[in-house]
Amino acid sequence: MDEVLKGEFLPLSQLADEVFSSGAMGKGIAVKPTAGVVYAPFDGKVTALLPSKHAIDLTNNQGVGLLIHIGKDTVELNGNHFEAYVSLNQLVKKGDKLLSFDIDQLVSEGYTVTTPIIITNTAEYSAVTFEDGNIKIEV
Repeated sequence: MDEVLKGEFLPLSQLADEVFSSGAMGKGIAVKPTAGVVYAPFDGKVTALLPSKHAIDLTNNQGVGLLIHIGKDTVELNGNHFEAYVSLNQLVKKGDKLLSFDIDQLVSEGYTVTTPIIITNTAEYSAVTFEDGNIKIEV
């Protein structure tokens, strides 16, 4: 999969949010973003887009589920400082702009912007690993 978000890659275990750091949602990686734009890492479909626009689920053409959850507790903002460029059930192509968010504004309001990127159906694969920010999935 291609890069979803530009920034520094971190292990999920470094997140303050235990739901993600524990791996309960699935295996993944965290990104401390340097730019507030989220891109589609593959061809697929938008399978969930929260009204707050802080999280999006995608499913690729091979059935891999991907959750991108911008920051911690950002749902509280009710969509302020977020913009969605896609809609629920929309087909997307690799590289399409999905979401944007104002990093500086979120940080100034006290929110963490480190973003977990999770394979939601991890259990369906024999291995999910990460190398230089790229997610590798073995069937």
